[in-house]
Amino acid sequence: MSSTATQITPEIVAEHGLSPEEYDRVLKAIGREPNLTELGIFSVMWSEHCSYKSSKIHLMKLPTTGPQVICGPGENAGVVDIGDGQAAIFKMESHNHPSYIEPYQGAATGVGGILRDVFTMGARPIANMNALRFGRPDHPKMRHLISGVVRGIGGYGNCVGVPTVGGEVNFHRAYDGNILVNAMTVGIADTDKIFYSAASGVGNPIVYVGSRTGRDGIHGATMASADFGDDADAKRPTVQVGDPFTEKLLIEACLELMASDAIVAIQDMGAAGLTSSSVEMASKGGVGLHLKMDDVPQRETGMTAYEMMLSESQERMLMVLKPGREDFAQAIFRKWELDFAVIGHVTDTGRMVLEHKGEIVCDIPLAPLADDAPLYDRPAMAKADYQVWAAVQPLGDIPQSTDIGADLIKLMASPDIASRRWIWEQYDHMVGADTVQRPGGDAAVVRVHGSNKGIAISTDCTPRYCYADPYEGGKQAIAECYRNLSAVGATPLAVTNCLNFANPQRPEIMAQLTGCLEGMGDACRALDFPIVSGNVSLYNESKATGGGSAILPTPAIGGIGLLADVDVMATVAFKNEEEQLLLIGGESGHLGQSIWLREVHGLEAGDAPSVDLTQERKHANFVCSLITDGLVSAVHDVSDGGPLVAATEMALAGGIGFVSLLGLTAGEAFGEDQGRYIVTATNDNAARIRRSAEEAGIVVVQAGYTFGSAVVLDKSYSIPLTDLRTAHEGFFPKLMDSEL
Repeated sequence: MSSTATQITPEIVAEHGLSPEEYDRVLKAIGREPNLTELGIFSVMWSEHCSYKSSKIHLMKLPTTGPQVICGPGENAGVVDIGDGQAAIFKMESHNHPSYIEPYQGAATGVGGILRDVFTMGARPIANMNALRFGRPDHPKMRHLISGVVRGIGGYGNCVGVPTVGGEVNFHRAYDGNILVNAMTVGIADTDKIFYSAASGVGNPIVYVGSRTGRDGIHGATMASADFGDDADAKRPTVQVGDPFTEKLLIEACLELMASDAIVAIQDMGAAGLTSSSVEMASKGGVGLHLKMDDVPQRETGMTAYEMMLSESQERMLMVLKPGREDFAQAIFRKWELDFAVIGHVTDTGRMVLEHKGEIVCDIPLAPLADDAPLYDRPAMAKADYQVWAAVQPLGDIPQSTDIGADLIKLMASPDIASRRWIWEQYDHMVGADTVQRPGGDAAVVRVHGSNKGIAISTDCTPRYCYADPYEGGKQAIAECYRNLSAVGATPLAVTNCLNFANPQRPEIMAQLTGCLEGMGDACRALDFPIVSGNVSLYNESKATGGGSAILPTPAIGGIGLLADVDVMATVAFKNEEEQLLLIGGESGHLGQSIWLREVHGLEAGDAPSVDLTQERKHANFVCSLITDGLVSAVHDVSDGGPLVAATEMALAGGIGFVSLLGLTAGEAFGEDQGRYIVTATNDNAARIRRSAEEAGIVVVQAGYTFGSAVVLDKSYSIPLTDLRTAHEGFFPKLMDSEL
């Protein structure tokens, strides 16, 4: 039975993820019953993944402008000015559900999709990053998932020739049944060669380029907008299959065409494929379109219009060209051995008309698909009610540590702190020869090719804080990203995000979402750190056998900053012996929600640490000035594990030990108070730093001095760096060593 003849039943509507109320809206929008193709188009465009129907009203409250912002949210990626007629274009997106179902292809196509978001705007990608969340390391599926995701990220990025320069990885039982794979790409473009997606020009040709369309990925956007049941493995056919070699050709062909004046508008085919790309281009331009589905390049026989419109086959783009430029463009894509086809034209009707085998199989208004999609202000628990629901155990009497040295070794070997070398050594982080700070530091740094400028990049979020206190957790995610960029000497510019939450129809989950967004917004305003792009991924929870329920609230933050001169850049590694360790921001004591409390005592208790945004900005500016003035030889922000862990990471990076002058209580050694850095300096420079800090009202204390090849906690207790390195670098190889 053809898609135009299929009778639409309530069961078919439900299978497409539409509620009865939403289906009534469809009927009113088109004035009749839709056919199957039309229903499919509405279902993907009104899915959570494409319409942001549960989050959009809250996203509108975020700060998105600033003197550096060229283009904020609403396009394929955000655009910020980096001077000299150049712009950085960047975005982060999720590929969570596909990566749980098929980890290699899910992660690989996540990388491919975010690359297309960036180069579709005219940028040459210069770096990839990621933010990964896995469940318990000993969960029976986790080694398979870790292996597949890491291989997928590396396999795609390495082949396409864009360096993967860093990221973050956390583990928690809340991700047992729903891992998170968030991918970020940064590119560079000339400010006078930035391309947008709004179609225009009645009669202008609509052109399809790239790979042919197959049946892979159909209903991918709908699948990404629902939680997992027991049939997760049965959804494997909804995961796309990527081809990084074709993507590389597509990048080069698009950039070559972009050097001409042939393109009116361009959009990648991401979630919802040909549907979303065509609808978004037409709706942004306020025009209509007429597509001939017979002309769509197809790699499978007998495909219906429904299948072609909903397919999420990879490595495809849609363009509107200037009239008469078709042959010129086709020659470029043929040279790069890519498919090229004129599949339609722009109209003035405001409607989407699809023609297939001589029949009109779709004729619907475009406005309801994008501009008039459902928007929900879903109920959210009040903060007090959320705290009761979350049932975070009060900290009470802080457990005493009987052996700070043993605790340090345990923390350095723990899943959230252990070295990620096993992961990043599988990524080509040097391809392109412009990576100047490799994975393992506070932020990656990539040179802007042909200059001495650098783009610093960091991804950050602490989900356990977001669960305990969504508002403070949202603030902290932004502040930590700001801190990491500042720690290498960069001026923070702007933020992208990937908002990973569970079912928004649950008031407790909406409390997490709204609380985190409120905290993020306040932090961005206080730090002049606007949000210019992002992605929302909801329904991240699982009822599958062996899985947990809701994930922790995880608003992953990707930030970029600008270094005027990459030669003036800080790294975490100790450089010389007999230098002072200075703790900027004062001593610690906050153990609520700390890694120490969880790993040493098995407790997830207490309040998240509070974030003083005034102090964050003040301390970051101070640290950047120390780096610019050449007064410090190493810099590291204090985060998970507190100051003793941070100093130990610096020692391992430089192969030089230190004598700690930190107090030997757990709070002093492992407290996770915010807004702090450890720097190293010569005695003379340390004296200058203290004087400057006192004048600025900033607390600076000596935390130790570099010396030898061990971490010395007091006169009678030292731990050789070799023992700490064995602990720190042993977790991933040991976990992944056995057969998968």
